[in-house]
Amino acid sequence: MRFVPIKSREQQAALSLHRVRQLLIKQRTQLVNMMRSVLAELGVAIPVGIVKALQMAREIVDGESKIDLPTEATNVVAMLAGQLLQLHAQLRKLDLRLAALQRSDERARRLATIPGIGPIGATALAASVTDPSQFSSGRQFAAWLGLTPRQSSSGGKERLGRITKMGDRYLRQLLVVGATALVRYAKQKPSTVDPRFVALLARKPARVASVAIANKMARIAWAVMARGGVFERGHAPMLAAA
Repeated sequence: MRFVPIKSREQQAALSLHRVRQLLIKQRTQLVNMMRSVLAELGVAIPVGIVKALQMAREIVDGESKIDLPTEATNVVAMLAGQLLQLHAQLRKLDLRLAALQRSDERARRLATIPGIGPIGATALAASVTDPSQFSSGRQFAAWLGLTPRQSSSGGKERLGRITKMGDRYLRQLLVVGATALVRYAKQKPSTVDPRFVALLARKPARVASVAIANKMARIAWAVMARGGVFERGHAPMLAAA
């Protein structure tokens, strides 16, 4: 039987920052969707993207918007825009606190040397994994995060399916988001990355490639936490080139 190590008070405090950040992001998304819905019913479309939504919210709050709406609709949209800007400001403060935490935590600093892992991912990993030695290998750690494919056999043949999606969903999402950023960079500047990375993208859809890179990132993260040291480019050339 494997026992789960007890997290320290510092780790629990760090994870509370992440939980609050998740909540604020959901609330920000809900406000943006509501504002889009109200304006769409009045024939006004907000361009896609959180940046465009925040820009319009700022114009509405500052009274610089040229949108012609009925008085009551103007009041409703202004209220939503104000709450949206307040939430975004709180999120910015949380991100700054997590960045400061990453700089002050020795393990998080080492994790942040891995391409695709920033202050958010580094602090989340450092706070969530109390004892990396409970995993015998990086593959076992990746499996714990649900990043390994399901295995099935039929007629003596083994087939690999989709990832299991078991374990810590938040950590898995952070790694996949980081891997997606690496894939996007490889698409934009293919001449600057490892040819094997480009070949992977040529064979697999971007989403599948992102999950494969996230799996590799998880294994490297385990090695950094369990063995000490920092990320070394020579050990993972495909990841390092990105």
